[in-house]
Amino acid sequence: MSEEDGAASIGSVPPPVRRRSLLPILILALLAFALGVVLTVWAWPQIQRRWGDPQPQAALPQPLPGTMGALGVSQGVTVKPLTVDAGQMLDARVAQLEERLNRISVEAQAASGNAARAEGLLVAFAARRALDNGAPLGYVEGQLRLRFGQAQPRAVAAIISAARDPITLTDLRAGLVDIADKATRTPADARWWTALEHEARELVTIRKASTPSPRPQAAMERALRYVDGGRVSAALAEVERLPGKASADRWVQAARRYLEARRALDLIETAAILEPRQLRSAEGAAVSQTSPLAP
Repeated sequence: MSEEDGAASIGSVPPPVRRRSLLPILILALLAFALGVVLTVWAWPQIQRRWGDPQPQAALPQPLPGTMGALGVSQGVTVKPLTVDAGQMLDARVAQLEERLNRISVEAQAASGNAARAEGLLVAFAARRALDNGAPLGYVEGQLRLRFGQAQPRAVAAIISAARDPITLTDLRAGLVDIADKATRTPADARWWTALEHEARELVTIRKASTPSPRPQAAMERALRYVDGGRVSAALAEVERLPGKASADRWVQAARRYLEARRALDLIETAAILEPRQLRSAEGAAVSQTSPLAP
């Protein structure tokens, strides 16, 4: 290479590079954005109409007070008046419904009253069972006061008193056996005429075949049988005819207390069935329903 060629190559300058302008790209981006906005504005109502939520219905106008709208009928609807036959049929239907409701109410009251009477009868049976077994009344005492305190106050008091010092058939029989010897003999301090009469009866007895033997021993045996069968009143009558009945005074008092308590039990059982006014329920309310067994 010659020196001239080398100098020429070293001293030469390359031509300048042209830079591309960004203005066309920016204009295209703005046109695309504007086109997207236009498409969105145009397409959104179409999309909402086809796939969007249903439009809420306009609220109906509220009826004015005193108009047919108060009965749930729109003002824009014409209500046809009922015919005579339809009105009569409606009145008959309403009357039937009222009659049925009255019947149901009466039946409910009767069922409630009968249930209260049945519960009272169960309380009376529980009290009798406690007295027969010589057991305390417990909760039955409160039920007796609540249900029968106004109807039969004396009977309730007698039952409660008897339960605090109970007397059973077993007690009466044991007491009767204890006094048998003394009760069948004539007392030592008896008058001579009474003693002579007793001896004469022991020797000779004149009676009808259907009449029980008046002999004291036979009367005592009958009294024991009566007690075993629960016939305390018959046993008491036999003991009161014995020659030594003075020695049986405590037994006689016990037998009378036993009978008084049973009469009181009979009274409250009858009240549970037939009492028309003063019987009470478990809540203390008066039982106004009459008993189905009442005459």
